[in-house]
Amino acid sequence: MEGNYEKLVEFISESSGVDVGEIEKKIEAKQAKLSGLISKEGAAQVIAAELNVNFEKQMLKVAQLVPGMNKINLIGKVVGLAPVREYNKNGRSGRIGSFVLADETSNIRTVLWDENHIDLISKNEITNEISVEINNASIRNGELHLGSFSEIKISDKKIENVVLEKPVISKDIASFNVNENVSARAHIVQIFEPRFFNVCKECRKKVNEANECNEHGNVVPEKRFLLSLVVDDGSGSIRSTIFSEVLEKIMKREEVENGELFAVKKNELLGKEVVVSGNVRKNQMFDSNDFIITDFRDIDVDKLIEELEG
Repeated sequence: MEGNYEKLVEFISESSGVDVGEIEKKIEAKQAKLSGLISKEGAAQVIAAELNVNFEKQMLKVAQLVPGMNKINLIGKVVGLAPVREYNKNGRSGRIGSFVLADETSNIRTVLWDENHIDLISKNEITNEISVEINNASIRNGELHLGSFSEIKISDKKIENVVLEKPVISKDIASFNVNENVSARAHIVQIFEPRFFNVCKECRKKVNEANECNEHGNVVPEKRFLLSLVVDDGSGSIRSTIFSEVLEKIMKREEVENGELFAVKKNELLGKEVVVSGNVRKNQMFDSNDFIITDFRDIDVDKLIEELEG
């Protein structure tokens, strides 16, 4: 499926009058000049500036947003309003508001840091299903962030047929961005030992060593497991995690729990080429990206041939 980068290139083309192919050549040349130290998305923004395409004066769509963008303006519908919560981190405290903003192209988690903006949620002026206009926002870790210099106001624009599910984009691992739903063809190059943990049967959240759930107290837990592995598609590699529900599609429970059976299955999977889909998360502890796999399947040779012929 077409991703944000492609839609950004189309936007630059429409705004500048320069052919899409020519813009892509300029982007490749810019990356080559900078010895690969800049992403395609970053190079596209540099080319946009050189072509006098100013995002500050444009109203963008969610699908056109890419990492590193600033001074973003857009209109969308609030579809997933979260309660205002307080935080206390690194000696700083305050409140934070958030919601999912959607339009007819995609959706994005939106974070409010300014108290005046957060008050709009507290006072029920911003609610689910209303349209809002946002100005001077920025992209951080795959999210739309509004600071004290940003603006948000209720909009009269009616937005129909919003996208509630993030589209899955096929792309190289080296191009993965945080909070993207992506898919890649890759080889399994490393598999770690499985990890086991207990969850509450009611809310599916992890319980402590005393089998206590924060919401439901003492519970009879359900045993779950996860498997960490590394996948590589030639452009790069990424540490990935598969949880029980997906893992059971490719590995029987007894193969996970029995060391000898697991060793046999591990050798069978190592080096195998598969199609993996999932969501990219930021690992704050190691300052790296993690890939949470939500679908794992074998290569469909017939479909691959059709795509290559197409």
